[in-house]
Amino acid sequence: MDFQCLRCGDCCRRPGEVRLREGEAEAIATHLSLEVGTFTEHYTRLREDRRGLSLCERPDGACIFLEGPPASCSIQAAKPGQCRDFPSHWQYEKMPSNCAAAGVSVAATVTLSPPTENLPNPLSERLR
Repeated sequence: MDFQCLRCGDCCRRPGEVRLREGEAEAIATHLSLEVGTFTEHYTRLREDRRGLSLCERPDGACIFLEGPPASCSIQAAKPGQCRDFPSHWQYEKMPSNCAAAGVSVAATVTLSPPTENLPNPLSERLR
């Protein structure tokens, strides 16, 4: 796939689930210098299918770890595999029309879920 990210952040502003794989909560917690329990309590929620955890979203649907502009990930060094796999392994339905870097057809789509409200902002309220 021919894709060069322009750091527009559109992909990180889409409502939906960023599902955490085994070991990712621990890696992100370590990156943020938090205990795993503190991280999971404040920055994750039970997935809609109740089979694991996903990252919380901001009220507007954006990822809780999105900074910017320009768009950047505050957990880049430990970001979940789902994020690392984008857009080579999956894409969201309207990516070609919303993403300036998208020049390919949609190979796969994901089901989006509604945003979660009233979440702490990890960028302005760093837990100790």
